[in-house]
Amino acid sequence: MSDGDYDYLIKFLALGDSGVGKTSFLYQYTDGKFNSKFITTVGIDFRERRVLYKSNGPDGTAGRGQKIHIQLWDTAGQERFRSLTTAFFRDAMGFLLLFDLTNEQSFLNVRNWMSQLQVHAYCENPDIVLCGNKCDLGDQRAVSEAEARELAEKYGISYFETSAANGHNVGNSVDVLLDLIMKRMERCVDKSWIPEGTVRANGPNNAEFSEGSNENKCAC
Repeated sequence: MSDGDYDYLIKFLALGDSGVGKTSFLYQYTDGKFNSKFITTVGIDFRERRVLYKSNGPDGTAGRGQKIHIQLWDTAGQERFRSLTTAFFRDAMGFLLLFDLTNEQSFLNVRNWMSQLQVHAYCENPDIVLCGNKCDLGDQRAVSEAEARELAEKYGISYFETSAANGHNVGNSVDVLLDLIMKRMERCVDKSWIPEGTVRANGPNNAEFSEGSNENKCAC
């Protein structure tokens, strides 16, 4: 796809404590590479990738492929950057919430991140995928899969055990989040939660995405 050749621009935000592997996760997704040298993200950074999304109809057949430009925003996990990163919450359409399977505190802090999302995201129940990262470090594991799945079920969100080092489930987790967002756009009556510029002029019928209420609440 050329630079301007896409139907939708979708913005995702990666969240989680410092050191859980957000930057490495996004680099693995966009570039298929892993850098073992840890570099702390200062403020906000982002990666981009183009994908072809095909939704399944009621009869199970694949619909027309839609060209998606995904922007993946990488946030700093440190508390001192929190006021900066939360300013980006409302512009994101979906969230990748990461914790480190070898760090129990990062798992316990998932509840705090969920509370932040409920306050600052575009609605009280945004689309979120929870990722237990660094699953390749099994001998250092501090959080069991059962514990993580129980927490995900409590919040009603999908859970994946991922590895930014070898790519395990990295693509799957982003694909599931994209599918959630696309289906939300299809079923929502009030489109006011969709950020301006999401649908391109050369994309789907823009009449389907006319402005609704000015309230920042999704009517899904």
